[in-house]
Amino acid sequence: MKPRRKKFAIIIAGVIGLSVASLFTLNAFRSNLVFFYSPSDVFAGEAPLDRTFRLGGVVEKGSVKKYGDGLKVDFIVTDFKQSIPVYYEGILPDLFREEQGVIAQGKIQADKTFIAAEVLAKHDENYMPPEVADALERAQDSPATANN
Repeated sequence: MKPRRKKFAIIIAGVIGLSVASLFTLNAFRSNLVFFYSPSDVFAGEAPLDRTFRLGGVVEKGSVKKYGDGLKVDFIVTDFKQSIPVYYEGILPDLFREEQGVIAQGKIQADKTFIAAEVLAKHDENYMPPEVADALERAQDSPATANN
């Protein structure tokens, strides 16, 4: 093989190798993305049934129920337009309370109940995650519908 063809073959092999490595990297990023949805988005069918995502809103007043040793908790997340029941087993953040912003990460079931693997609470009275604030604002601006 001539030196010129050898260099060309090495360059082509390098480009193919970088392309394959890039595809693997992009695939890993895509499979690890966790999207945010409000309860209204979930009821609109925008949330995936087979993937983990974040559900954000406000913990509905009077909805928190703790069972047994306090590690099993049920509560309702609302955006003041729709509400989703959330089931969580684990230790809740210290700042978790009713009528406060919350983001739960997990999966939605076919019956529109959310099984949370992680629960995040806002960290002070002035902060609300931007996604939650935007979702609540959109829900308040749109026409009201009945809670399901």
